[in-house]
Amino acid sequence: MTQLNPQKESPRALAILTGFLASESAGGIVLMVAALAAIIVANSPIAPLYFASLHSVWAGLSVELWINDGLMAIFFLMVGLEIKREVLAGGLASWGQRALPGFAAAGGMLVPALIYIAINMGNAETLSGWAIPAATDIAFALGVLSLLGKRVPTSLKVFLAALAILDDLGAVTIIALFYSTGLNLPMLGASFVTLAVLVIMNRMGVQRLLPYLLLGLLLWFFVLQSGVHATLAGVALALCIPLGTREEEARSPLLFLEEKMHYWVAFAVVPIFGFANAGVSLSGITPGNLLDPVPLGVALGLFVGKQIGVFLAATLAIRSGLAALPEGSNWPQLYGVALLCGIGFTMSLFIGNLAFPGAPHLIDEVKVGVLMGSILSALAGVMLLRSVAGRSSAR
Repeated sequence: MTQLNPQKESPRALAILTGFLASESAGGIVLMVAALAAIIVANSPIAPLYFASLHSVWAGLSVELWINDGLMAIFFLMVGLEIKREVLAGGLASWGQRALPGFAAAGGMLVPALIYIAINMGNAETLSGWAIPAATDIAFALGVLSLLGKRVPTSLKVFLAALAILDDLGAVTIIALFYSTGLNLPMLGASFVTLAVLVIMNRMGVQRLLPYLLLGLLLWFFVLQSGVHATLAGVALALCIPLGTREEEARSPLLFLEEKMHYWVAFAVVPIFGFANAGVSLSGITPGNLLDPVPLGVALGLFVGKQIGVFLAATLAIRSGLAALPEGSNWPQLYGVALLCGIGFTMSLFIGNLAFPGAPHLIDEVKVGVLMGSILSALAGVMLLRSVAGRSSAR
């Protein structure tokens, strides 16, 4: 596919990266508000209306499915665009740039999954949720990081964004390999044919965006009917949209689409998903329920597993000479960011829905575990980073 010269980011790509960090940070704060609103509503007198609305059917799908399979396909399209831009022309364009976030993302996915598996070993019903704590919520994490302002160097924000993007790539791979069931072979074949047409268009140098979007909509329908999760159509479409050369960046379909989608995804798609999926009734939950295998595995996977996996893997990459500390940062700050990686809200809730279809009680336990792990990670990360910044300013 068309590639951009990876030696140096173009001015427009840099502007998009700056806007990305700003919109994700602000969007993370909006997501926090949406999640809090969902919890309040789910435990208020209008809770029956909230849950009934999510299960009401429109055009053959419930509102909840339209959000999780439809709106989230737009989110995954955005994820795919970010991955392609960063790999071809951004902060992941060379192996040296990929080393630190790559090692950190791998460690941050492996250790939480192992902790969850250890806690749920022997329970076939809950073991399928092993991937839930493996994800980092880029919007939520950057939103929390933005609360610290200039006390955190920009290089750490870029590192966190790159790590979360690679983390999303891992999550997409996990969804494709482990959470696709009951395959409809004719529809799967139609999906591959549509995808092949998109690839051919890319190779032929088609630059108009509309044909890609129309075929992408068709691809989403075929994938939805095939048994593979429909959101993967968004990633596949993104990888087919051409980036262009540095000389063509003013007409780059990928950069144009990413620029136009940023704010819609950050301030509409993700908060709507958060509001629809964070609502959990706390009325029947006792302190003893917090120690059930699912919420305990998810919470410890996010809070303990993420910080250990990210920091140890990053340390290994730096000590071995494969990478260096982000510019202007120090080891305590790197550890603080590793703590923030335990905020796994959006993707963790999403994988939880895939892991336990038809088991609402387990999905509620996932929500409790995600909330516990994410809140603990956010508080610990902010406290450490504020403490480090305070000591630095006092010198």
